[in-house]
Amino acid sequence: MSNEKIPYKIYLSEEELPKQWYNVRADMKKKPAPLLNPGTGMPVTAEELGHVFCDELVKQELDETTPYIDIPEEILGFYKMYRPAPLVRAYCLEKALDTPAKIYYKFEGNNTSGSHKLNSAIAQAYYAKKQGLKGVTTETGAGQWGTALSMACSYFDLDCKVYMVKVSYEQKPFRREVMRTYGASVTPSPSMTTEVGKKILTEFPDTNGSLGCAISEAVEAATSQEGYRYVLGSVLSQVLLHQTVIGLETKTAMDKYDIKPDIIIGCAGGGSNLGGLIAPFMGEKLRGEADYRIIAVEPASCPSLTRGVYAYDFCDTGKVCPLQKMYTLGSGFMPSANHAGGLRYHGMSSILSELYDQGLMEARAVEQTAVFEAAQKFARVEGILPAPESSHAIKAAVDEALKCKETGEDKTILFGLTGTGYFDMYAYAAYNDGKMGDYIPTDEELRRSFDTLPKIGK
Repeated sequence: MSNEKIPYKIYLSEEELPKQWYNVRADMKKKPAPLLNPGTGMPVTAEELGHVFCDELVKQELDETTPYIDIPEEILGFYKMYRPAPLVRAYCLEKALDTPAKIYYKFEGNNTSGSHKLNSAIAQAYYAKKQGLKGVTTETGAGQWGTALSMACSYFDLDCKVYMVKVSYEQKPFRREVMRTYGASVTPSPSMTTEVGKKILTEFPDTNGSLGCAISEAVEAATSQEGYRYVLGSVLSQVLLHQTVIGLETKTAMDKYDIKPDIIIGCAGGGSNLGGLIAPFMGEKLRGEADYRIIAVEPASCPSLTRGVYAYDFCDTGKVCPLQKMYTLGSGFMPSANHAGGLRYHGMSSILSELYDQGLMEARAVEQTAVFEAAQKFARVEGILPAPESSHAIKAAVDEALKCKETGEDKTILFGLTGTGYFDMYAYAAYNDGKMGDYIPTDEELRRSFDTLPKIGK
């Protein structure tokens, strides 16, 4: 089909909404390494995980062989309120860049939470309600996940306790208020409400917090209260599974118009949106059916893939969670107050870490001033104010399109626009006022953090 016939926005019908999630691990010949019990050094059991996570989510976390998992009707019904999400041809951006490249983005910001996070939040809340729980606890960085979970818990009448990274709690008060509007309690992390929070504040009294800190507090809160479980918005395999609705919809939309992406780009913090977007394409690559160039884009201030080590590490700063083999900067690494709060995590999904280690995808780190320059360019021509996290993917997409301009190559670029930036105006103000800086950790800082990695599971 000719490019002239491809609309600005490609919409799918409700009938084309994916009815199953895709488990990419089923097609991986070398599977991600198992989660380990930090006390024994042995793979964690379903029973052990069941003290922290919902039973059905534990099954999904440990399932490496089932390629497709049915999406329950109740979750599909909720999805239909805002899905399928549009696949957009960025004609105006292409024109502004004067590039022969074709640029597409999958827009996940068309719901009140403003991001892709709702795809997993509603699934996790559903399984918690089905199990008969009173409520759930979680962490949130920039606030997108906390917002999404508060919406999902409100829908299923569950209590929702959110530990929000302190710097984001202060930088993004309006997202905090959306959570409270939906009934969630929101606590800046680290806090004095948990034992692990008190310990972290004693050791680092001036800390801005981190996702690792907030995870520790949320896990403690869940395991110390009857009828509660911990849920999270990224990193674990269950979350990447739920987010595959993004990639499955994208591939269906592209197939309808005979579009094949050459390059697929996503921002990378813990890995949920990137993993969800690339899943069906990576499946084809793993099965030898097609090939794609896949790029993970992370902040230079928290470069887990590009400068981290592939090793077993704690998923949280308080060291109460299982050990996961991943690309990591060390669970004690305290990233700078980067405005892309959702990407301020010390490690990466075990699935994406293994795929990256096998050379099946690339990674690059970008500085936040360059990210906001790309975000501003995109907003001015495409009419959407992007989230700082999403803007990392925009930056890489622009760079690749400009390379096509230099070489004359007619490549097709796909990237994930994970959400909107309307609650990130302090960040945009800092950029517009020329007050935004770039921080890149030194090799010595990273070495000190690497020295604290656990010795088991090496």
